[in-house]
This record gives sequence, structure tokens and C-alpha cells, in this order.
Amino acid sequence: MRELLFIKDYKDHEYLRTSFNQLASATFGIEFETWHQNGYWTEKYLPFSFVDRNQVVANVSVNLVNLVVNAEVIQAIQIGTVMTHPDFRNQGLSRRLMEIVLDEYKHVDIIYLFANQNVLDFYPKFGFSSTDEVQFLLDYNHMPAVSSKVRKLDASNPEDLDYIYNLAGNRKVISEQFGTSNCEELLMFYCIMVFSQDLYYLENENALVIFQREEGYIHLYDIVSPRKVNLRTVLSTIVPPDCSKVIFHFHPDENELGYEKQPYNTNNVLFIKNQTNVSLPNEFKHPLTSQA
Repeated sequence: MRELLFIKDYKDHEYLRTSFNQLASATFGIEFETWHQNGYWTEKYLPFSFVDRNQVVANVSVNLVNLVVNAEVIQAIQIGTVMTHPDFRNQGLSRRLMEIVLDEYKHVDIIYLFANQNVLDFYPKFGFSSTDEVQFLLDYNHMPAVSSKVRKLDASNPEDLDYIYNLAGNRKVISEQFGTSNCEELLMFYCIMVFSQDLYYLENENALVIFQREEGYIHLYDIVSPRKVNLRTVLSTIVPPDCSKVIFHFHPDENELGYEKQPYNTNNVLFIKNQTNVSLPNEFKHPLTSQA
């Protein structure tokens, strides 16, 4: 077998970046070039890769994030985009890359990732433990509608994207019990690649609200604002009369509205390596829009 070249953080190397995108597309059906071209691939996203003849053949990516746990900021990294080209599988490349990453970031408080069902036995070998999340739901009793100007934002409009990015850079974390901060670039990936048709600006709240309507339901993905928002006001603005339940894809801060909780069933399982024994809540939901 030819000796493979290890390389990391090559976002400005066009040929390698293209190869990385090709492997990500083939493995996960996603691409990062649009995100890069819009300027959101920064030093917070670092691919650690093995390269064969200028072709990325295996990768483990590092996302630099901060977790907010019980109002305390915790230094963390989130691992993502773990992939190997089919011709190079079963050679221990992912294991070697994981070992490199874990050695480089042994100083951080928490390392975590979301793994699909096919690799659940891989990460415990490195000291990760699977962690159950909960989903917060609300049986919504309609309140009088609040008069608030709502504008749908356009993910193809550079001015709207700049506004969202600046808003996210100064956002107040939704939950001080469990949330993330310093993740505006991850949010922009979701805005461009996932929720491009679901971005709404509420003028009175100075807030970006990301939500989708389903028959009888509202899926609320994020609320981005530089100040603490009034959740009652947001819900009274966005929930139509024919919706009776709100599903939260983040951890709400207070239970004044009477949330229900249920196990969060998903194909992606949260694995945590708690390196400094941070005291985590017994029940929490990681925000979807900062999930790598």
C-alpha cells in the first residue's frame, strides 16, 4: 500500500477542497463548496485527512464550538464528516485520524459527535459514551396574535445572509441550561443548505426565527437574536390557528409554558467524551442548527 499523506486545514487548497467535497457528496449527499464560497468556512472547521495522489481518501473534521451548560461556557470540539473512500476502507484510517484529533484536543473539556446507527460500536473504543437526548414539545393554546412585522429572508440574497451572520455573531444563547455559542458558521450552513425556505425575521423582536409548518404542527428550529426573546410573543406570531403543537429542536430555557418531554428518536446518536467531568444536565437537547 502506498504511503498516505496526512494533511489538515486545507480550505484554501482548491484541488484538495474539491476532492473533499466529492467524497462528502458521495458519502453523505452534502457539499461544502457553497458554504465556502459564501465565506463561512473559517478556521473553526478543520478537516483532518489522509490524501492519496491529491485525492482525499479519509477524513475526520473538527468543529470548534462552545457549549453553554448551566450558564457556564465550556470549551468543546464537535467531530463531524467522518468518512472513508470505499477503496480505502478496512485499513484503520478513521481510527488513526481519530487518534490524531484526540491527541491534539486532549486539553478541551468535551469532545462530542453524532454517529449514525452503523458505527455505534466504533466510538466507545476511544472513550466516548452514548447519551440520550430529549425532545421538548408544547401543546399550544392560542394566545391573541401579536402585531409584528414578519419578513421572509432570502438565502440567495447576500445582504440577507450578511444580516443573518452578523445577528448570529452577536446572538444571545437561547438556553443557559444547555446550548451552544460561537457557532454562527454552522448556523449559516443550515440557513443556506437546509432551511433556505424557512428563514423569517420578526422585526419587533429583532430575531431570526427558523421554523417549518406541518399539518397541525410547528417545528421550531432556532431563534437568533442579540437579546432574550419573549417566546410567547414569537409563538403568537408564527403559530397559525390550525396548529396545536410546537416541537422544539433546541433546549428551551424555561418551563413557564409547560413543555412536555419525550425521548428524542433519531438516526444520529450523540456520543460524548467528557474529558474534565463537566456536570451535564440529566436531560437536554443539543440545538439542531449547530449540529455538525
